[in-house]
Amino acid sequence: MMELVLLERVESLGLMGDIVTVKPGYARNYLLPQKKALRATPENLAVFETRRAELEVRNLERKGEAEQVAEKLKGFSVTLIRRAGDTGHLYGSVTVRDIAEAASEAGVELDRRQLRLPQPIKSLGMHDITVQLHPEVQVPITANVARTLDEAEAQARGEDVLAVEDEDAYRFESGLSEFFDGAVEEGEAAPVEEQPQAS
Repeated sequence: MMELVLLERVESLGLMGDIVTVKPGYARNYLLPQKKALRATPENLAVFETRRAELEVRNLERKGEAEQVAEKLKGFSVTLIRRAGDTGHLYGSVTVRDIAEAASEAGVELDRRQLRLPQPIKSLGMHDITVQLHPEVQVPITANVARTLDEAEAQARGEDVLAVEDEDAYRFESGLSEFFDGAVEEGEAAPVEEQPQAS
């Protein structure tokens, strides 16, 4: 394990100035190269204390910038057209890279590392994604995953496109059953209407 002092708030780890113990790989591959932490040596702790005020000011500036971006992103939605089966299950999946590319095409630059998606999207529908703009600033956006633009527009209006499809299939099948009611199977004799007996 490795002991570090955090130079900024790190989600699920701690706040600026906290001394934390982490696995060496996490420290070497993420926290140290991203300049989010320093090794907690007496020299580094002294450096941190002398730079603390400067780091706090810089953090507040970055937080303010992130809040401005968050304000612009409120209500933002990206549309992704994908192939899917009748049950709405995608052939493949939608990842943070796909969402970042769709946002870029819509004129909004998002780094895929800012996108929080617990697992790839594997079904049609409206999916909420969190954008982490700053350790203390998050904003939700929506990924509208559909098979066609018409379907995407219907989903954006709150319609359940799969339910509509099921209803259409039901109407079609019930129409067929009405059409075939009374039809005679091949090889069967047609029902004969009884004639009234003459007395």
